Amino acid sequence: MTLVRAKKHLGQHFLTDKNIAAKIVDSLKPDDRYKHVLEVGPGMGILSDFLLQKPEYEVSMIDIDTESFHYLKKRYPQLGARLFNADFLEMDFKTIVDGPLAIIGNFPYNISSQILFKVLDNRQQVIEVVGMFQKEVAERCASKPGSKEYGILSVFLQAYYKVEYLFTVKAGVFNPPPKVLSAVIRLTRNSAADLGCDEKLFWLIVKAGFNQRRKTLRNAISSLINKEKMTENPTLDLRAERLSVEDFVKLTNEVAAAR
Repeated sequence: MTLVRAKKHLGQHFLTDKNIAAKIVDSLKPDDRYKHVLEVGPGMGILSDFLLQKPEYEVSMIDIDTESFHYLKKRYPQLGARLFNADFLEMDFKTIVDGPLAIIGNFPYNISSQILFKVLDNRQQVIEVVGMFQKEVAERCASKPGSKEYGILSVFLQAYYKVEYLFTVKAGVFNPPPKVLSAVIRLTRNSAADLGCDEKLFWLIVKAGFNQRRKTLRNAISSLINKEKMTENPTLDLRAERLSVEDFVKLTNEVAAAR
């Protein structure tokens, strides 16, 4: 079977180490909340081989690369209509399964943040994510308040998911090798149906706070608050990076009440 060429414009770096592939697949935690697993960007199927050996999962795959799609179609004929040649970022997950699912993949580094925001947009359906990312992005996802890596993505992901940094992966186990280290993280949906605040306002406050992260929140989110009613609020004298998810939820409720 003809091998698939890694394409730079798609950010493809094919994993070649089967031990790491098995470790990634084993990082999915069987959960009563889902049975369906969607693999994103399977490439030549190094994760897929291990994933399809798990009888507890119902597996679908999606790859934007037509060459990969045809390769996988020949390699895994049993997938049938559960193999998609499409853009993950544009996909309606309900067309895959009308219910909860998990997502796994060696994700293209050039669209890492977009993939994670796609997950957040579908947080009521996506129960778990196990994925390979650039190490810097993985650290950002799992970072805690007060660190320089902590930012918009950290807050949004940790609001809805338990984020675990699992392990680091060296460049030499990819073809072609990336110029950066990689890391695998696991996101597990928490039990909160909602955050207990106006979530649209919460997102606005978090984004405004970190978009001007050197400023105190009083200045960074000034367009969103009633300055006269919130002059004594001590949280506004902090920078966004000091606030936990719970602090942002509390602040959102305080901003909403003062409007």
